[in-house]
Amino acid sequence: QVHLVESGGGLVQPGGSLRLSCAASGSSFNINAMGWYRQAPGKQRELVAAITSGGSANYADSVKGRFTISRDNAKNTVYLRMNSLKPEDTAVYYCHVDSTFVGGVYYRDGYDSWGQGTQVTVSS
Repeated sequence: QVHLVESGGGLVQPGGSLRLSCAASGSSFNINAMGWYRQAPGKQRELVAAITSGGSANYADSVKGRFTISRDNAKNTVYLRMNSLKPEDTAVYYCHVDSTFVGGVYYRDGYDSWGQGTQVTVSS
């Protein structure tokens, strides 16, 4: 099993910034892509940003130019720097990790791990 621990959420005023962190731990696992999703009340969970093991990143159109995803492979940690936050960014943010090997078992179709979620509220 891959255990994900998120931190960094909170309340911020419009135009402010936050940085989310997510650290992965466990035994005998690899990490392919890492990413962040979010879910606002009454809405479906959506991809915010993702980054491959090689460092290629993609973003939702709504956050391009404002959010930056990065990762530290040595620490099995992914970050999301959020600038120029807007009220519509308010949501629970979830960390996601895609693996192929977990606990020594090979998963041909990949193995998804999710964090517990961290609340981000943008309000004046």
